[in-house]
Amino acid sequence: MPAKLHAAAGTLALLTICTFWLSTILSELFGTAATIAMVKTAILYGMIILIPSLAIAGASGAALARGWRVGQVIAKARRMKMIAANGLLILLPSAIFLAIRANAGTFDDVFFAVQALELLAGAINITLLALNLRDGLALSRRRPA
Repeated sequence: MPAKLHAAAGTLALLTICTFWLSTILSELFGTAATIAMVKTAILYGMIILIPSLAIAGASGAALARGWRVGQVIAKARRMKMIAANGLLILLPSAIFLAIRANAGTFDDVFFAVQALELLAGAINITLLALNLRDGLALSRRRPA
């Protein structure tokens, strides 16, 4: 059960971040100011899904990793620390800032600079989570039933 919970939480986190990232790109390219504001607000509310799923993935991953001294396990733990730091120091503050600015209709250079930073940080987290998913699948084939 812990392995299934870990896999589900990690997959949900990855899909949530991908949805945020794609929604941002599409709204910026094809949407109106109102659409961008709606997407930025939805992303902020989406943190209600993302933060617990990342916490569950991290905690369950740490529990599953006990006793394993495999390089993939160490790499996954290291990546998870970077994912958490990236999320807490860049992505969450950016989401709050961008939602406030978008709802105020303030689409200036500062908005777009923070938007670019958020997209970069989001792409990094997508990559790191995808690598963790890859390693998790490989480890699940090695784990005794």
